[in-house]
Amino acid sequence: MDPFLTEPDTIVLKNLLDDVKKSSTAGGVASTDKSSDPARHPEEEISEQDEADISRLKAFNDPSHPDFTPTVFTFCDDKDIPEPIKQWLIRPYTRFAMTVVRHPTDVVFLTNILMYTFINLPSAILLFRHFTYLHGIAHLAFSFWCVGPFTLMLHNHIHNNGVLSKALPWSLVDFVFPYIFEPLIGHTWDSYYYHHVKHHHVEGNGPDDLSSTVRYQRDSILGFAHYVGRFLFLIWYDLPVYFLRKNKPGLALRCLVSELANYAFIAFMTVRVNPRAGTFVLVLPFTILRLGLMIGNWGQHALVDEQEPDSDFRSSITLIDVPSNRFCFNDGYHTAHHLNPRRHWREQPVHFLQSKAKYTAGRALVFTNIDYLMLTVTLLRKDYAHLAKCFVPIGEAQIELARTPGAVESMLRSKTRKFSEADLRRKFPGAGEGSRDGGVGWRAGLSRLAHWLDGARLPAESLPLGAATLEAVPAGHKKAE
Repeated sequence: MDPFLTEPDTIVLKNLLDDVKKSSTAGGVASTDKSSDPARHPEEEISEQDEADISRLKAFNDPSHPDFTPTVFTFCDDKDIPEPIKQWLIRPYTRFAMTVVRHPTDVVFLTNILMYTFINLPSAILLFRHFTYLHGIAHLAFSFWCVGPFTLMLHNHIHNNGVLSKALPWSLVDFVFPYIFEPLIGHTWDSYYYHHVKHHHVEGNGPDDLSSTVRYQRDSILGFAHYVGRFLFLIWYDLPVYFLRKNKPGLALRCLVSELANYAFIAFMTVRVNPRAGTFVLVLPFTILRLGLMIGNWGQHALVDEQEPDSDFRSSITLIDVPSNRFCFNDGYHTAHHLNPRRHWREQPVHFLQSKAKYTAGRALVFTNIDYLMLTVTLLRKDYAHLAKCFVPIGEAQIELARTPGAVESMLRSKTRKFSEADLRRKFPGAGEGSRDGGVGWRAGLSRLAHWLDGARLPAESLPLGAATLEAVPAGHKKAE
C-alpha cells in the first residue's frame, strides 16, 4: 500500500483488501455478494467495519467534528507539517481561507490560485518581456506540473458554478481567475465546460460522445493515434456541429467563438508579440494539455463492458492512487463522478463505501497503484498481467475470478474490444448515427445556425437523418447527466 495515499484512500483500500482476506479465510463462501438476488437492498448491506470506516470518512469532512481536516496542500498532509509552522502560519491561513472558499474543506483551491497568481502569471509576463531558454524551460516544467491540479480544480468549478465564496469580492475573483489562467495552463476559454459538462456528461461515452472510446479497439496504438489526432485537429469543428445536431445552436455559437478567439489570442501573442515566449507559455502548454486530456479520458473509459456499455458502473473505473486522488482531487473515483457529477470531491470515498454493494452488483472495476495515464500506456503495451496486479476485486464473484490464474487478464482484455456499428445500434438504441463522421454535416449545421440567428427554429421533420436529440437519460444506473 502506497504510504503517500491520502488517508481516505488508505481507509477505502484497506477496507477492500480486508474483504478479500475475509473471503479467503471463509473459504470463498459468497456471503457478501448478493448480486443475483433481484430483491436485495444494497444500501442495507453495510457491515460494522464499513460503518466504522464511513463514520471516519464523514468526520474528516464535518467542520463540527474534532477530526475535521480541510485540504490545504496537495503535496503534504497536516500531520506532515511541523507544529510551530502549523501554529504560526498554516492555522491562521486556514482560518482565513475557510472564509474565502465555497466549502470549508477546500482551502487547497485558494492555495493553488495564489500559487498560480504569484508564480505562473509573473513568470509568463517576464518571459514576454525578456525571454531566456532556461527560464522558458523552467516555466514550461512548472506549467506541466500544474496541469493536473488546475484542470481538476477547474473541473470542480465548472460542475458547481465556482469554488470560492459567493460574496464579493471573492465571487468576482471566482469568475475571473479561469479566464486568466486557462491559456497559461493549456486550456482554451470555456472549452472544458462546453465539452465536459454540456457534452461528455450528457452522452457518457456513448456513440454520440465525441471523446467516446467505444468505436476503437482500446489496446490498439493505431486506434489511439486516430482518437488523439481527431480531437487535436477537429474538436474546434466537431463540438459546434454536435450542438447543432442536438438543436442547441446557442451553445454551438458560443463554444466556436470562444475557441477561435483563444486561437487568435495564442496566434497574436506568439506571432506578433514574442514567438519564443508564446511557444513556451501558450503553444506547448496547449499541446501538452490536450494530449493529456485524451490520454486520461482513454484510460477512464477504455474498459467498457461488452454486455452493458451504457452502465456508469461498467463503462468507467475507480482508481485508488496518488496522482489521481491526492493531486487531482479524487479524480480516481470516476464511476462515482459519472453517477453524480455534482457530488463534492471530498465525498467520493464516502459514497464509494456507502455504495460498495451497488458497485459489486454493477460489476464495477477498481484498481490501485496506477493512474489514468499509465493505465492507457499499460493497455497500449497490452500488458494485461501488470494491469491484473493493480486490480482490486470487490464482491465474491471478482474475488473468485482473481483466484484463477489468467482469469483477470482475460476479463480485462474482453473489456477493450471495439464495438461495431451494429453493436452500438443494439446497445444504444436512442443514439444518433454517424456522429463521429461529422454528424449532420457542415451545410446542415450552417443552415441550422442561420435559422437560429434569424430567430427561427427548424421544425422536427426537417432534421437530417440520425439527428434526433438525446435529452432523456434512462433511470437507475444508466448514464447520469
